[in-house]
Order: sequence, then structure tokens, then C-alpha cells
Amino acid sequence: MAEHQHLQEEHLDVLTKTGQKTGISKPRRDVHLDGDYHRAVHVCIFAESTQELLLQKRADCKDSWPGLWDISSAGHISSGDSSLITAQRELHEELGLILPKDAFESIFTFLQECVINDGKFINNEFNDVYLVTILDPIPLEAFTLQETEVSAVKYIHYEEYQSLLAKEDPEFVPYDVSGQYGQLFGIITQRYKESSEARSLILQKQLNRYAPVPLSAELTGLTEADKEALVWIIKAAMIMDEIFYLQVWYSNPILRDWLKENAGRSELDSLKWMYYVINKSPWSCLDENKAFLTTKDSAVNLLPGATRPVTGWKGIEYKAAFPMLKPPGANFYPPDMDKMEFKIWKESLTEDQQQDVMSFFTVIKRPSQFSLDNSIFNPAVDGINHLTESRHDLSCVPYSKEYQSFLNKASELLHKAGDMVSSPSLKRLLHSKADAFLSNDYYDSDLAWMELDSKLDVTIGPYETYEDALFGYKATFEAFIGVRDDKATAQVKLFGDNLQVLEKNLPLDNAYKSKDVIAAPIRVIQLIYNAGDVKGPQTVAFNLPNDERIVKDRGTSMVMLKNVSEEKFKHILQPIADTCIKKEQRELVDFESFFTHTICHECCHGIGPHTITLPDGRKSTVRLELEELHSALEEAKADIVGLWALKFLISKDLLPKSLVKSMYVSFLAGCFRSVRFGLEEAHGKGQALQFNWLLEKKAFTLHPDDTFSVDFDKVEEAVESLSRKILTIQAQGDKQAASLLLQKYCVITTPLKVALQKLEGTQVCAAVFLHLLMHTYTH
Repeated sequence: MAEHQHLQEEHLDVLTKTGQKTGISKPRRDVHLDGDYHRAVHVCIFAESTQELLLQKRADCKDSWPGLWDISSAGHISSGDSSLITAQRELHEELGLILPKDAFESIFTFLQECVINDGKFINNEFNDVYLVTILDPIPLEAFTLQETEVSAVKYIHYEEYQSLLAKEDPEFVPYDVSGQYGQLFGIITQRYKESSEARSLILQKQLNRYAPVPLSAELTGLTEADKEALVWIIKAAMIMDEIFYLQVWYSNPILRDWLKENAGRSELDSLKWMYYVINKSPWSCLDENKAFLTTKDSAVNLLPGATRPVTGWKGIEYKAAFPMLKPPGANFYPPDMDKMEFKIWKESLTEDQQQDVMSFFTVIKRPSQFSLDNSIFNPAVDGINHLTESRHDLSCVPYSKEYQSFLNKASELLHKAGDMVSSPSLKRLLHSKADAFLSNDYYDSDLAWMELDSKLDVTIGPYETYEDALFGYKATFEAFIGVRDDKATAQVKLFGDNLQVLEKNLPLDNAYKSKDVIAAPIRVIQLIYNAGDVKGPQTVAFNLPNDERIVKDRGTSMVMLKNVSEEKFKHILQPIADTCIKKEQRELVDFESFFTHTICHECCHGIGPHTITLPDGRKSTVRLELEELHSALEEAKADIVGLWALKFLISKDLLPKSLVKSMYVSFLAGCFRSVRFGLEEAHGKGQALQFNWLLEKKAFTLHPDDTFSVDFDKVEEAVESLSRKILTIQAQGDKQAASLLLQKYCVITTPLKVALQKLEGTQVCAAVFLHLLMHTYTH
């Protein structure tokens, strides 16, 4: 580790044996004397062309492992510092190597426990391991070695290094390559020894799960002014795409551009690009966000000034890194921030500031990252060792500032479109949304969206929070543009008109029911274009806004994508029914039931608990209390309460009795569709919960031929009991109960495995991928 000038003052955070902070910090020397658990970083520089790792020889004056060969760079994480910044700083101090954060790939954390120096140095260390992938070895003369730390550097083939460690060669710092540390060599081997043919087969199989579907929509009902404005609206929607790529991960846009540019080089490169286009990231939506690309596949960046200059050498070429595990906080939070750090910081703020950091429309940044970048790239700035004067190294930045260049352009385009359109409500929406992009206040524009009454239907802006798997706070940008289907919109008005009646009759204690539910307007559209957060399996409907202030005051509004629903039913649900549903009930699966339940699902997001009173009298919201569990439970609620609501409306003669059996069997088939998205995704979790509950209550039956059916005598009571369970958890803001419910039922049980294996054997596609077309009909 780098011996800083302020070493005698250096304190380390003391951790528990499981790696959690205790709130105590101690001087480095005492930590090692007492054997306290603490955290450090390892940086491994790997050269692709030679398959070599860079090693450093530890200085003879070191108090641990003096004179031995070790990994490229390592160092303790000082109290108050973060993992990634420590990795950057140590590399700079020990080797004179300047690398930005996108060069560092977090690959795993391992625990090293050992005792050396006759028991005087006890090392109980959690090490965050970072891999830096460069194309060619950096010339040895380019390094500037810190004499008190490093006496020499050299390259060694990674397999030779692994072999020497396995033999416990005395010239090398020992690591257990048969244990956690062996992951380093396993990752490199897998990346560089897998054949292109094998990878192509895997990607082709993943692509085959999607049915490419061309969608078209008639523009007949639009005025000429609307058609002209549509061009500008679609251009603004394309900007939502740009922001979304950045929100997913900071090196995601450069990865996208690289894959697109190189898609023509080989069949494998073409398949990489095709599957990336569907997922909009290197993580596969249908495989619980497992990475289908690695940093090996990523963009190459050139850094000419990252080291001491060497004649004839152009500089470091490195791969823009991304982690194998999708970061739960996406790019909304620092990649090395954990929940505890965030909560401690939040509790130090005023109430208004806390609302800002939990807002849909802010990102959380690390001031020290900016300070470090400044100090490294501008040596005149003092900041290497004193990264931040603040007690907490986090800050809050509004979207309007973080995405300023994108939002300025989108605002300009929407204002231009707003000046053209004929509909007063659409004009208001476009202008208010354009203003919101710059002010970061979306309240008025969300109200304008709810009141939209226009043939040209537009949804654009930051809405859904699924990408924020850390807290569920931050909204991603998206756009849906379509033509209103007036006939279908009139047909679904029934649900909005009866929302208060449904709330009044919910299977929930009356004390938790709302007396002033606002009927949710429902619009059915034929989709023309979508962008932003519309990756992987395509949605058939959405219910917005998510802003609890508006939900409380005005309710929600929903949009149904009828042409998408029709294609999903035809390409997915019907084949699933033919495979998994008992023959006698198969004909009960129909589009009307599927579409009607989808409508009811979206309606039911607007009823039930939202703003709640906690047992201690505090006012809160379900979202804030359940945090990362909220999305899965809310999706399950909307589904199961939607099924309850359909039965209720049928019992009041507001819907035809012919729906009763078909809606339950169609719902059963739909369970298998959603669970195939994986249990990392909110909808999949929600469906697993419902399926397993109804199966346990014997409402669903698995037959010897591996098909399923609905027991119509038991299903109604089972649906009501689960509805009551979820609604009560939400009303009480009981995160522990939510966790227990999800832990018990959000699992791939044996019956679910039976269905999924059967579907895999029959090659039923898992999702549709849209090719959106616009057709203007003049006759």
C-alpha cells in the first residue's frame, strides 16, 4: 500500500466478520495488531495481446511481505474513502498510472485471513478486486515507481502466475488460488478460451427467444399539423434513448457505439450487436440480468498521457469496463456506494434535502470522484490525499443538470412540436414537459399528461423506477408515441368509472381504504414509436405517474398498447397455453380475457394503499417503506387484485359472465410467460409469488402429463386471500412481512420448473421484439 505522508493519521474502518461497517475506525497499525476486519483494494492489470498480468515487487521496507512479487497494485481503503477512488489513487501513487473510472472492472471481493511477522501482523482483509484490461503491455519505462512501495515491475503470463501461486513459490505474496482468489484466473480463462463458434451458438439461442414483430399504425385520424409535429416528437423521443443508455451504466453509450461500429466484422460481432439492441445493455433481461458480453467485447479507449512519455509509444489502449453483475444502483449512485453509506448520509440531512436525495429526478454523485480526477489530471491541484473536506462523500444532482445537454435539445424539440399541434391538451403537455426538462419540476407536466385528450398520444419523460434496484427511487427516461384507438378507449371506460367502487370493496380492513380514489382515465393506443426504458420484453400497458403527490390528489392514468397486446397474445400466450394448459381448458385462453385483465391490472395500480399512516403515526408511502421490495409486491398486487376486481365486476353484471373461467385460465398461462423473464425482474417475482400461492391453495393443479388446470371451486377464495395479504402488508408499510412473503413464494418451485422445461423443449418464444413502422393512409 502507498505510504502517504499522513500515514500516522491514517484510520481504517473496522468491519464485522461479514464485512459490514461497525461504525468504529482505528489507526492502521492497531487494526493489524488486533486482527480487525477491514477493507482494501486489489488492481490487476491484464494485457490482452500477451495474456500477461503486471506484477509489482514490494519494497524491502514494507511491513508485510517485503521484497515479494504481488499483484499490480493494492492498498487499504482509508476511513471515509471509497473503493473505486482508492483503486484509482493507489495505481497512480504506486506506479504513476493515471486511469479514469471506466477502466476499472469490479470482478469480485475475497476475504484474506492470515498471520505473519511472528503474530505481530494479523491480516483480516476484505479485498475488492478490480481488473483493468489493456490491449498491449505498457512499456516498463513508462511507469513511475514509488520507492517506498515498489522496487520493480514485470509481466507474467496469467497461467504461469496461477501455477506459481498454487505451488506457494516463496518469491510471491501467497494467495489461495483454489479458493476465492482463483476467480481471477477463472474469469480470464473463460473470456479468452471460449471459441467464437460456441459464443455465437449461445447468442443465437438467446435471440431465438424473441419473435421479431413488425407493427404499423394508421395515421389517418391525425391532422397535417400533427403529422408534422410527430417528426419533432420522435426526435425528442430518440434523445430519451440517449439518456437511458447513460442511466443504465456510465460506459454503456460507448459500448453501444463500439458494438454498432464493429457489427459487420464477423457473425459473432453481428449477433452481439443484435442482442445488445434488444437489451440496451450487456445484461440479458430474460436471464435474470446475467451478462452476455464481457469487458473483452467492449470499446477501446486511447489514453496518450496516462504515464510517463515513452518515445514511439502512443499511450495506453484500454477497454471501457462494465461489471459482470449488473449494478443494483445502475448509474444513479456511485458504483461503490452501499446502502449503509447512503442511509447514514441521508440521516445527516434536513427534511427537504432528504426529499431531494429520494426524488425520482436526482442522481447521487461522489464529490471526491471529481476532486480525484481534477487532482490526477491537473497536478497543480492538491487533492490526492485529501479528497473531500465533507464528513460525507455524497451529493445530490438534479436531472436537469446531470443530463443538461440532452434535455436542452429535447426541450427545444417539444416546444417546436407544441407550437404546431392542433389539440389544446397536447399543446399544453408538450410545452409543460419541455419546461419540466429544464426546471426539474415534473408536477404540472404530469397533470397535463393525465388530462391529455388528443388523437396523437404522447408519453415522454422520466417515469419508471425498475432500474434502481437499490432503493427504487430513481426514474428512467422513456417515450411512447401512438394514435388513440377511439373505439377501444370507449369500451374500457367502465373500469375508470368503477375505481372508487372497487376501492370500497377491496379485501382489506376498512381503516386502510381510501375515501377519495380518483377514476383513472384509460387510453387505448396503436403504438407508433417507443424509446428509452423499453428494453427486452415489451410492455403492453403502463400506469402513470408514479409521483405519490399526484396519485394521492388525482389518481393515475393508463395507456394500453393494443397492437402490442395482440402480437404478444398471438406469438406467446397462445403457444404457451397449447403447451402447458390441460386440453379441456385450453380453449378458454382468449385475447379478450388477456387484454381485459391487462386493463384491470393497470387500473389496480391506482387503488389500494399508496400514502399510508405508520403504527407510530408517521405519514409515509408504500414505496418509501418497502424500498427495493416495492416494485415486485406492487406488480403482484396489481395482478392478483386485478383478477379479484374482474370477478367483482362480473358479479355486478358490469362484465359478461363468459369471462369468469377464461380469465382464470388465461391468467394461469400468463404466469409462465412472466416467470420466464427471470426472478430478478419485478414482474417475474410478482408472478412467481402468485403462482406458488395459488398452487399451495390448490387453485391450480399439476396433472401427470405435466399440464396445468384451474380449480374453479377454489380459485376465487385463493385470489382473495392473496389480495388481502399483499394489500395489508402495503397498508402497514411492513417491509419485514414483505420480505418474508417474497422469500417464501418468489422461487422456482418444481411445478414451475416442469412448465419452464416443457416450454423450453417446445421452443415457445419468450417475448416480442418490435419493428415499429408508420404508415400513412390517404384513402
